[in-house]
Amino acid sequence: MAAYVYIMAKRRYGAIYVGVTSDPVRRAWEHREGILPGFTSKYRLHELVYCEMHESITDAIQREHNMKHWPRPWKTALVDKMNPAWDDLYPGII
Repeated sequence: MAAYVYIMAKRRYGAIYVGVTSDPVRRAWEHREGILPGFTSKYRLHELVYCEMHESITDAIQREHNMKHWPRPWKTALVDKMNPAWDDLYPGII
């Protein structure tokens, strides 16, 4: 089963959140709607700016864990490389 590591943001170079899910459409919708309390709803991180697929949930969890410990410039560079305008990717995945 595929799993995904994703990054949510409010704006370019603003606060970001790194997460993992098996259903990126549902999870991005939950963040956008503020369904679950936490960091993303507190800071209104509603834009899906990065998403990468992994073959297994174990691989995705390991990647998420690694990314959460990266320096911030590494995470923003990752988004810059894949999504230079920091566009919201959600409309393209629904």
